[in-house]
Amino acid sequence: MKTPVTDQMAALAHERRLDVFRLLMRRYPDAVPAGEIASVLGLRPNTASVYLSSLRQAGLISQTRQGTFQLYQVKLDAVQNMFRKLLGDCCRNRPDICLPGMSAQPDLRLTDDRPLNVLFLCSQNSARSIMAEALLRGSGARYNAHSAGTAPTSGPNPLALAVLRQNDVSVDGLGCKPVGQYLNGAAPMDFVITVCDRAANDDVAKWPGRPIHAHWGLPDPLEQPTEALRKAAMEDTFRALRDKIDTLVRMPLDAIDPAELQHRLDAIGRQETLVPAD
Repeated sequence: MKTPVTDQMAALAHERRLDVFRLLMRRYPDAVPAGEIASVLGLRPNTASVYLSSLRQAGLISQTRQGTFQLYQVKLDAVQNMFRKLLGDCCRNRPDICLPGMSAQPDLRLTDDRPLNVLFLCSQNSARSIMAEALLRGSGARYNAHSAGTAPTSGPNPLALAVLRQNDVSVDGLGCKPVGQYLNGAAPMDFVITVCDRAANDDVAKWPGRPIHAHWGLPDPLEQPTEALRKAAMEDTFRALRDKIDTLVRMPLDAIDPAELQHRLDAIGRQETLVPAD
């Protein structure tokens, strides 16, 4: 039985429940542990549980168990149906009325005159996002690759640079940059891709333009306890990013609409490393 849209809107008509929903939307397609949700949003565990239960009863999120963890994920079909009802029934299928400025689809055609701008976003902008920028920049595809951090460090991680060099990827010009420098509209992004969960958890201010967002969350290789394990994890991260970016640059952007492109970017986020470690 479908949940009435009024019940779904009632579930979202609470500031902190809406915060939970927005966090899960930013993390989609990830399923996020309840404890992490509570920690990120500064909620008591029992309070987070009540909010999650309300959103689940409204049919907006799903719950799965992995060992001792309860994981929560947005039910995208239900969310799409809710907005379809609002735009169809309330706005008489007139998005230009209810969403002014949103009726025109973004132009995502690759041309020699206008390469597409891609920003890879992480927290420290020292490893995962730096490698993603370098890989896309070196792919030969017509993209302008950028990276930034929500709390950037002073410079790229030496181990990340070493892995790039050993794979013949140029590291020239790489540096850690604050995300704020991309929020002034001087160079609007076409894609904003978070590559770590912490950056996806952060509620960054409204982006200029209408970028397509995706989350390609990867574990932090620098959290490994030994240098040897950190090096192996960094190499695994490089391979995972290489595979994802290879899939990105092969997409026929001229042949797919923005909605299909969004689905494909989400699928890349779920893509496992295709080349096993030695």
